[in-house]
Amino acid sequence: MTRKESIKELGNILFKRRDALKSALAGDLSQLRELQASGDIVDLALDTSSDEISSQLAEVESRELKNIEAAMEKIKKGDYGLCEGCNKAIPLARLQALPYAYLCIKCQIESENGTLDLSYEGSTVGSFQRT
Repeated sequence: MTRKESIKELGNILFKRRDALKSALAGDLSQLRELQASGDIVDLALDTSSDEISSQLAEVESRELKNIEAAMEKIKKGDYGLCEGCNKAIPLARLQALPYAYLCIKCQIESENGTLDLSYEGSTVGSFQRT
C-alpha cells in the first residue's frame, strides 16, 4: 500500500473515530441531564463520584475529538502526515498508532523536553492538545 493510500485509510479511521466520539459525548450529556435526586447520602455520594468520572472521560474524549478534527483539516489542506517540528514525513507506523500525531517521534521527544521550537508561522501545534 502506498503512503497516499495509507493516509486515505487513516482519514477514514479518523472520520469514524470522530463520529464515535461525538456520539459518546452526546450520550454523556444526555445521561447527565437524566440524573435524578437520590434518596440517601450514600446514593448521592455514588452519583457524585460517577458524575466526576463521566466528566473526566468526557474531557479526554473532547480533547481527542479536537485533535482528530485538526488532523482532518490537515488532510483537507494536503499536509497531513508532515511533522510540524522538522517538516519531514511522520512514519506511517506512528500515524497508524496515533492518527492525529503532528510530530515525528524525535520532535515529540524534543517537545516534551522543552527543546523544540514550534512558534514558526503556519504551525498548527496550538490546535492540538495532549490526550
